[in-house]
Amino acid sequence: MIRDITIGQYYPADSVLHHLDPRLKLNGTLLFIISIFLFDTFYGYLAVTIFLLTVIKLSKVPLKYVLRGLKAVIVILIFTMTFNLFLTQGDVLVRLGFLRITKQGLHSALFNGLRLIYLIMGSSFMTFTTTPNQLTDGMERLLRPLRHIKVPVHEIAMMMSIALRFIPILLEETDKIMKAQMARGADFESGGVIKRAKGLVPLLVPLFVSAFRRANDLAMAMEARCYRGGEGRTKMKPLKYSRKDAVAYLVLFMYFAAVVVISIYEKHFPYFAFRR
Repeated sequence: MIRDITIGQYYPADSVLHHLDPRLKLNGTLLFIISIFLFDTFYGYLAVTIFLLTVIKLSKVPLKYVLRGLKAVIVILIFTMTFNLFLTQGDVLVRLGFLRITKQGLHSALFNGLRLIYLIMGSSFMTFTTTPNQLTDGMERLLRPLRHIKVPVHEIAMMMSIALRFIPILLEETDKIMKAQMARGADFESGGVIKRAKGLVPLLVPLFVSAFRRANDLAMAMEARCYRGGEGRTKMKPLKYSRKDAVAYLVLFMYFAAVVVISIYEKHFPYFAFRR
């Protein structure tokens, strides 16, 4: 299960997306997330599906690897879809005792579940194709105007970069601790919810101890190297937009414009939408 968590991890590959500017990928991820919530139609989801499949193809990240990351949120997905399915009022299709499945609830469960899947998959490609160092540089450059109002931009970007770096390290540490505890007779899978929660105690305690130890070692290493933040520091590889970044921006804006047009049609031409 731990090995199935791919969110926040970098997938090394020689693809077009890997060579794009990190600022472009940060802006693209933000526009993609916004675009998902602009529509509620079949055609809107079709446009997002085509765009997402194109991104997967260009990134050279295996589809199995992308889908594997969804296993970590399958409980949230089921929970969300169940609530939408049974608690949405409307035209009743099926009665199961005091529970009712409505036409509107079925629509809401299906499309909101799909929206959550696309949200996770789309945002994951930012880290799949960008190293933590690139993300730090991109975030710092995008947030640079906030320095005029005394916002510690470099420190914020550095903290987010360190957090992303710690994700695969802590996952690997969790996997090692779980295997060690299972070799000593620990059971993390059988029993009810309360028993499983109690079974996580011997896993969480050493994991937190290890995380604090690593954080302390990192802080001491930064202090030993006289780290004093981003003031006056230079970049070995300064960020520069290229022609392929301009083309990518054009494609991104065309996709976003298409989604906006679809959302406008949905509001003004109800027959265009597969509505509840």
